[in-house]
Amino acid sequence: MGDKVKLTSSRKLDHLRICAEEDVECGDAGFGDIRFVHNALPECDMGKLDLSARFLGHTFSSPLFISAMTGGHPGTKDVNVRLARAAEQFRIGMGVGSQRAALEDKKLADTFAVVRDEAPHAFLVANLGVVQLRDHGIEWAERAVEMIGADALAIHLNFLQEAIQPEGDHNAVGCFAAIEELCRNFKTPVIVKETGCGISAATARKCWGAGVGAIDIGGWGGTSWAAVEAVRAGKGASAKDKALRTLGQDFSVWGIPTMVSLAEVLATGGPVIASGGVRSGLDIAKGLAFGADLCGMALPLLKPAMESDEALARTIDAIHRELTAAMFLTGSARITDLRKAPVYLTGHTRQQIDKDNPARIRR
Repeated sequence: MGDKVKLTSSRKLDHLRICAEEDVECGDAGFGDIRFVHNALPECDMGKLDLSARFLGHTFSSPLFISAMTGGHPGTKDVNVRLARAAEQFRIGMGVGSQRAALEDKKLADTFAVVRDEAPHAFLVANLGVVQLRDHGIEWAERAVEMIGADALAIHLNFLQEAIQPEGDHNAVGCFAAIEELCRNFKTPVIVKETGCGISAATARKCWGAGVGAIDIGGWGGTSWAAVEAVRAGKGASAKDKALRTLGQDFSVWGIPTMVSLAEVLATGGPVIASGGVRSGLDIAKGLAFGADLCGMALPLLKPAMESDEALARTIDAIHRELTAAMFLTGSARITDLRKAPVYLTGHTRQQIDKDNPARIRR
């Protein structure tokens, strides 16, 4: 294994440990500014609510999506095993972390391939960085999909993280053209995914125009990869490390809040996965009420996934109970009904979404 490959692999383990052990959440995703209008006469049976959701032609038992977290180092394999088992058990979708390390070194492929072994029927999303797509083309995209028998491929955009990493890719020229070419020549659905800074309406329109099948907004307000890289840099003693730590800390406030990004992207098309700071079943309900097709969650599932299958199942059960309660209290017998539930839009989120109009109830 070459030095570059070793660096990619070890970085994956660093990221996993930092996310599990350090405080790397920054900002306000905007969920607190959304309030459901309580339905005092819901006229539905809480025990018979239908949580099933549709996305890219597939049906899921709930709109909870296990967002990309890890893979690419032997120490990450057990986490992916547990996440995949949960996806299979609960009949929900799952994305894997960046597959770059395994594409550079086939010996690491089993840290990803194990996901399909443990979840033979689940909707799985492969993951490749847009810079790697540009540099290696459709061949790497095909290998990423084949590695896990994926149903879709996420092309992740993480240029804030790249800007702060000492080993980061700082050249974004040609990346959009690479996405266009992929969408023209690839049979597997392509999802464009941000990793914590959100996607604007303008970028979304470009992505739809390129032919992407869906967008995962990855908004600001959850795990901050700028903060993660600041922690990594803080472990070094050089002047460069200190400068990168400061850069990461300063840019932890950079990005479009999740609910603002969701509103912008939904105004341009769909389907859309809402992710970034989703921390509860109630947050999922709010994302769905705005129009999201699925809601992605990562950090709240990471610690229980590092603990045991049982701990992860309990966490997912609790999320589903919260989502069910929100549906019941809005009189939503189905997810499609929840999308019609009226909400109050308040605070900074209202100001950013609609600066000219006063707070109002959406219907």
